[in-house]
Amino acid sequence: MIKKMSKSAQIRKYVAAHPNAKSREVADALGVKSAYVYSVIWAAKQKAKVAKKKVTTDKSNWKQLGLFSSDIPVYEDSVTDTTPKRMAQLAYEAGVAKTKLRMEGQRQIKMFEPKPDAVNHPPHYKVGGIETIDFIEAKKLGYNLGNVVKYLTRADHKGNRKQDLEKAKWYLERELSTAT
Repeated sequence: MIKKMSKSAQIRKYVAAHPNAKSREVADALGVKSAYVYSVIWAAKQKAKVAKKKVTTDKSNWKQLGLFSSDIPVYEDSVTDTTPKRMAQLAYEAGVAKTKLRMEGQRQIKMFEPKPDAVNHPPHYKVGGIETIDFIEAKKLGYNLGNVVKYLTRADHKGNRKQDLEKAKWYLERELSTAT
């Protein structure tokens, strides 16, 4: 005896074969109401979301994704389009895009931090995202106030904090003595 396929199974099979089909198209092709098609597709997507949350390190669930490989398991259902492009899209939508996917057969690019340049761009003057000299020049602070800012900004980042604060104070007092 041949078991008859349910309408829901027919819908899932049709959508798997035609992943871009709209609910109305599926309904017309199978002779059912489009609201029923929509409900079946929605339920299948919900089931797929629950399955995606079951992340495990069990390698039996790993799936080759075209030229990529991933340590994130891929769960399928009868509605999911499993082409590499679609799987990458699903991984991105699930927040998996932040994980490291590596290209097989490709060289890795090594990243390195350049050595600090103590003359042109000292690191203790770059803290906070703007170089101190750029700030001083942008505000047209002049010699005394420029040195105040310089010593204040480097106080916690270059050696002797108290000495830098005293130097900043000295330049500020000199500026105050000449201010009108």
